[in-house]
Amino acid sequence: MYALQKQTKAIKKDLKNTHIEAEVDGVQVVVTGEQEFVTSTISDDLWNEVIGAPYGKKKLAETFVKASNKAMKKAQEIAAGKMKGVWEQLGVAQK
Repeated sequence: MYALQKQTKAIKKDLKNTHIEAEVDGVQVVVTGEQEFVTSTISDDLWNEVIGAPYGKKKLAETFVKASNKAMKKAQEIAAGKMKGVWEQLGVAQK
């Protein structure tokens, strides 16, 4: 059991240092493998498009949410992939 704890701790440390990027329509979001936000960037093209537009603020917010969700999904997939071996050793079934 100690080996599994050690392996899990190493995976958690690796996930903390893993950066995952996702981009949607000019908004880029970076999260860690632990699903914590690192940075977000708005492209100049998108910024120029939404400034002064009647629904610019709403579009920017919606795009940020989409990019964030995409990054979080990638982070979950990466974490699940890294933990697969531990789960198999514990006999936990995965989807």
